[in-house]
Amino acid sequence: MIAEALLETKKVTKTYGGIPAIDAVDFDLQQGEVHALVGENGAGKSTLCKVIAGVVTMDQGEMLLEGKPLTIESPRDSFKQGISMVFQETSLVPQLTVAQNLVLGRERAFNSVRALRNETRQLLRSLNFNIDPAAMAESLNTAQRQMVEIARAVYNKSRIIILDEPTAALTPEETDHLFYLMNELRGEGVTMIFISHALEEALTHADRISILRNGKKIITDEASRFDRNKLIQHMVGEAFKNYKAKPKTARKTGARQPILTVENVRMGNMVNNMSFSVYPGEVTGIAGLIGSGRSAIAKVIAGQIKRNFGGGRIYLKGREIRYRIPAQAIRDGIAYVTEDRKIEGLFEAMDAIDNIGFGWLAKWTKGFRSFKRNKLKSTAHEWLQKLSIKALGNENQNVLRLSGGNQQKVVIAKSLIQHPELIIFDEPTRGVDVGAIAEIRNIIRGFAEGGAGVVVISSYLPEILDISDRILVARGGTIVAEFSKDEATPEKVLHAAIH
Repeated sequence: MIAEALLETKKVTKTYGGIPAIDAVDFDLQQGEVHALVGENGAGKSTLCKVIAGVVTMDQGEMLLEGKPLTIESPRDSFKQGISMVFQETSLVPQLTVAQNLVLGRERAFNSVRALRNETRQLLRSLNFNIDPAAMAESLNTAQRQMVEIARAVYNKSRIIILDEPTAALTPEETDHLFYLMNELRGEGVTMIFISHALEEALTHADRISILRNGKKIITDEASRFDRNKLIQHMVGEAFKNYKAKPKTARKTGARQPILTVENVRMGNMVNNMSFSVYPGEVTGIAGLIGSGRSAIAKVIAGQIKRNFGGGRIYLKGREIRYRIPAQAIRDGIAYVTEDRKIEGLFEAMDAIDNIGFGWLAKWTKGFRSFKRNKLKSTAHEWLQKLSIKALGNENQNVLRLSGGNQQKVVIAKSLIQHPELIIFDEPTRGVDVGAIAEIRNIIRGFAEGGAGVVVISSYLPEILDISDRILVARGGTIVAEFSKDEATPEKVLHAAIH
């Protein structure tokens, strides 16, 4: 006999511009389970969860909590019912401290700063999150912001916690700890919805799995009844037989000149005497834990961080470079695809066409006097089609209304439209579905095969091992190991990154 569901949605529908993001979805949660939601980008996973969390209101359908009708019209309504959502793009207030963000919405009439910080410190330590309660949220990296979001849900004693891509920004060790924490919460009766594009995570850690496709629920079943192929088949339907990553072609390994050379670069405590080379026609992968200097050196190379202190030299095709602003790097043929699309990668008030177009504008014009809007629009539209970027309704839709994977493609298109000679991808497939991952990796390989220098920074070891011709391992702000594709194994790379 099946126990009464803790929460149910019945025929829940949400439309944007007349196009359903979710269409008559029936979904249920059992007390104390981890329920994984999987599906391609745009399948409706986040929309369904935002309806449950009160972030958006449904157009049709109903929700039941313990068998009783439930009306949720705002996040405050869901909060009162013990429902918390940890967003893929974190919702912390940048100008508040970690401790202040933790209690936001549950402040006492009289607050002791010391007591609040001590309480926060104890909670973070119990979760094994090494974060200073007094740190400003804007100073945290992506993984740390995610940790604070999770800690806030635990602090609020939520009985339903929705986790939207919680492991996307975490290291392998942090991911293992998160799943240990989820198991502990499940043992305490907490129910969790877990959205993930890493199918192995859903198969390993969920009790049940629901699959959405094109806004409709396709199937719900015990996780033990699925394997990876079955998940993909349900996710993409008839397109499953065509799901195949482009085979990787062999690269020439004769004598070459590097397109980029980094020699003994230092930048405070971020980069410590780092040296490496990038060659045209190959993908150079950089692995390492968060804080190892991977992203910092990428931003230095691309002019995102001004080199006003430290030492060392950087050469582009034999010429020493030192950029003060990203525009200088762009005009020299260097592109950087940021790891944080929301904060650094998108113009949130614009549509996809204008976002992509500004990448073209940065490279191919010299100020607004030479700005040709028709050329910008047509060129951006070509890249919209090349990367199969899909919007609900029409192309003029605000970029924030796109799914996470389509937002990521917009960020990538902004750089590819510049036709760079060197492109750095920082976490290129974070929060991207299984089909789009194959597309993005094919794009990356295509750029390398066309003769460009390509750097891929990724926390996901299978990605680094799959796509890279050479693998560099960063630790403590320096490169501590280098492996060829044939030499590299997960054990070797992890050992170098940690020890």
